[in-house]
Amino acid sequence: MGRVTITPADLWHHYGRTRHATDRTVPDRFFWSWSQDGGPGAEALGDITGRRIGDLGAGAARHAAHLAVHHCPARVVAVDASPSQHAMAGDLYGHLASRLRLVHSDVVRHLHAVTDNYDVLYSVFGAVDFTEPRELLPAAASALRPGGRLAFSTLAHHLGGRPAHPDVQYTRIGAKTPDGEAATMRRWVLQEQVWTKLLDEAGFTRISTERLPGGTGPRAADTLLVTAFRTDRPAA
Repeated sequence: MGRVTITPADLWHHYGRTRHATDRTVPDRFFWSWSQDGGPGAEALGDITGRRIGDLGAGAARHAAHLAVHHCPARVVAVDASPSQHAMAGDLYGHLASRLRLVHSDVVRHLHAVTDNYDVLYSVFGAVDFTEPRELLPAAASALRPGGRLAFSTLAHHLGGRPAHPDVQYTRIGAKTPDGEAATMRRWVLQEQVWTKLLDEAGFTRISTERLPGGTGPRAADTLLVTAFRTDRPAA
């Protein structure tokens, strides 16, 4: 009898569907903050004109579409493992195929397949938040060209105010399967010094962090914006 492969439920199936039904535009601004209404914009990526850019955990690819349309990169590659998010991105921005490539793939697997390929990688509450960092960060270093930049925004603390973890530990958060059943997924909410240590170990240098204040309310949160650069010799 052959091996039976069980495909995990797409826990991002419901995310962004309301906006997808009402907003099909390419955003005219790029936000890093949790509230998506302030803080620095695409300038945190540096000058990306003519550069190859990767969005890790792109979701519906709204940030990637903004870069492709407004900032003249060579190409933006939007990577996401969720079938529903990938399909949503294709429906919204498939017409940008000459500038925007949509890739349905596990992010770590994709990065391992494209050594020394990207000039810039970024994540806006995307794959960096939801992937074991000791796997993702070395893979990102190997996929960047020497001197390439990684930038990501992540929660500076848990929603509701609980502090970020002081070590490499994930938090279980609520999610739903496509048929609406309750489920959980892993999210890494780590303190600034933990991210810095992980990046250093993965082969990054010139690591910097900035805390962007959040608003008010039960789901308000500060954002930690992190940038780092691949060294000439990333960690094995």
